[in-house]
Amino acid sequence: MSHMKRRKFITLLGGAAAWPLAARAQQGERVRRVGVLMYTTPNEPESQARITALARGLQEAGWSVGRNLRIDTRWSSGDLARLVRDAAELVALGSDVLVAGTGPTTIALQQATHTVPIVMAQGIDPVGGGFVKSLARPGGNTTGFTQFEFTLSAKWLELLREVTPHVTRVGVVREAIGQVGVAQWAVIGAAASPLGVELSPINLDIAGDTERAVSEFAREPNVGLIVLVSTVATIQRELIVTLAARHKLPAVYPYRFFVEAGGLMSYGPNLIDGYRRTASYVDRILKGEKPGDLPVQTPTRYQLVINLKTAKALGLEVPATVLARADEVIE
Repeated sequence: MSHMKRRKFITLLGGAAAWPLAARAQQGERVRRVGVLMYTTPNEPESQARITALARGLQEAGWSVGRNLRIDTRWSSGDLARLVRDAAELVALGSDVLVAGTGPTTIALQQATHTVPIVMAQGIDPVGGGFVKSLARPGGNTTGFTQFEFTLSAKWLELLREVTPHVTRVGVVREAIGQVGVAQWAVIGAAASPLGVELSPINLDIAGDTERAVSEFAREPNVGLIVLVSTVATIQRELIVTLAARHKLPAVYPYRFFVEAGGLMSYGPNLIDGYRRTASYVDRILKGEKPGDLPVQTPTRYQLVINLKTAKALGLEVPATVLARADEVIE
C-alpha cells in the first residue's frame, strides 16, 4: 500500500464510514461517540491491531460501527503538543466515552475534561499517577486497565539469570524522566542485591545517543540488558534490538513486539487483549454505569515469548524449564 493510499485508508478508518450515520440516525437511533487518544503512530501494525481489538470488542458487545456507534481516533505520534490538542478536540467532538492509549494520554484527557468518562486501555500506576483515588473505587471520571503490577519487573531479572547465569552486570534501559522508570528500577534493584548483580542505568532520550550509551556498557564483561516499559523504548525498539545483537547482549524486554523484531525474550502483558477488555468497560459506561464505580483491573496473565533464532546467534542454550513455560516460541 503506497503512503498516500495508506493515509487515505487510515482517514477512512478514522471516519469509520461516516456517511451512513446521518441517514440512519434519522430513524431515531442515537449514535454514540467513542474518542480514542493514541500516543503512537498510525502506520505500525501493532497500533492498528489495538484499535481493531477495541472495535471488535464493541461489536461483540452488540454495537454497530456506522449505525449506532462512531469511533474517532487521534494519533499524536509522540508529539506532546499535538497530544494536548487532540485530547481537546476529542472532547469538543462530543465523545460519550474517551479511551486513553499509552504514555501521557490519560493526563492529557484528564486535563481536557473532568466530566466525560475516560477508560485507560493500558494505564501504568494510576494511583501513583493520581488518576484514580484507588483501584477498587476510582471515584472521578477515570477507570480502566493497567498493563502490569510493578512486581513484574523482578521477573525480568529472574528470567535473564535463568537463561544466562553468568551475567553479573545488568544494563537497565529506561526513560530518564517520570515515575514509571523509577518504580521499575527500584523493584529490580531489590531483587538484584541479594544475587550480587550490579545494575547500570542506560538512559533513553528521543534526541539522546542511545547507541553510544549501549556500546559503552557492552565493553564490560558478563553483561545483559533489561529494557523497561517506556514510550521511548517502544519508538526506538528496532535500534535497541539491533544494538543488543551487535554487542551480543542477552536481553529481556517487556513486550512481545520486541521479540518479533529480533529481541531474545519478553515477559509482559498482552496489550491487544487489554484493548479488547477495554471495550467491555466502554460498553458498560455507554449503557449508564459510572466510571468511578468500576474498579481498575490489572492483567489476568502475562506472556513469555522467546526467540530461539536470537538465542542461537548469541550462543545460548535456553533451559528446558524456561522453554516449557513459554507461551510462544519464535524459531
